Amino acid sequence: MVSLGLVFPPKSLFLPERDMPDLTGFVTMVTGGYAGIGYQTVKALLKKNAKVYIAGRSRTKAEEAIGKLRNEVNGRVDAHFLELDLGNLKSVKRAVGDYTNRESKLHILFNNGGVMHPPLESLTSDGYDDQFGINVLGHFYFTKLLLPILLATAAQPSPRPFSGPTCRVRVVNTSSIAHYNATGIDFSIVRGHSEKRNKVGIEALYGQSKLANVIFAQELHKRYGDMGIVSTSLHPGIVKSELQRNFGGFQKCFMKIMPYTAESHGPLTQLWAGTSPETETYGGKYFTAWARLGEPSPKAGDARLGEELWNWLEDQVKDI
Repeated sequence: MVSLGLVFPPKSLFLPERDMPDLTGFVTMVTGGYAGIGYQTVKALLKKNAKVYIAGRSRTKAEEAIGKLRNEVNGRVDAHFLELDLGNLKSVKRAVGDYTNRESKLHILFNNGGVMHPPLESLTSDGYDDQFGINVLGHFYFTKLLLPILLATAAQPSPRPFSGPTCRVRVVNTSSIAHYNATGIDFSIVRGHSEKRNKVGIEALYGQSKLANVIFAQELHKRYGDMGIVSTSLHPGIVKSELQRNFGGFQKCFMKIMPYTAESHGPLTQLWAGTSPETETYGGKYFTAWARLGEPSPKAGDARLGEELWNWLEDQVKDI
């Protein structure tokens, strides 16, 4: 049972306009950055002078978002589109190739994009359940292929305001409160159609994808934390956004009464995770709304499951 405090969290002590440091010299990436929480994250980063890549499938939506940002952000808008379809592993590979041809650094990666409650029969172009394929596998492969540039950036001198002889690179993975409902990860139902998958249902499939996000963040920290990569995960809060476009019935009615929007509260926690000097030492941690440390599901602490997930993900992309 999710506590009321997680649904209606205490007021945030972190305010981006006041507390985010200047990000001049930082190169950042936001998947799904042209809508909802992602868009608001991009806007906040631009206001602090970061260079931002908006990664997503639609060039039209990205160009519309960049045009809107020019009107909303005072000063120069250093925003760029990177074509990325997280539901197509070959597209992920092309996107990373495109990025590394354009840039030699990446300081902050926001693995923000995702899908929630699509039609149960929806599969990625590679045949995976949409929610697991996009939310987990696509982001894993994207991050894996970006590791050389992330590690190279971590070895370079730090841009202001971070201290130390080298840069601490951030990888921020957006999970959800729904991960508490997952009892584990059933790898037998994340590819193709099956009677078992249909019985499990769309909400359980979403929950296990969000649990996998938390576990992936922890595993990334275990493997690369001592090389300068600060990997974290978070619940951004229950906010109104286009992510809930597939809701119906009670869920749709519930969201109507929620006082939080993507614009007012959506990016708070991931901006804190990605830019605050305080969270630079929080590798492997899980954050919750609004901008505070949280406790993930006990299942996220299952070391055997973490190893199994990482190995399964590696196996899926070995021949791409």
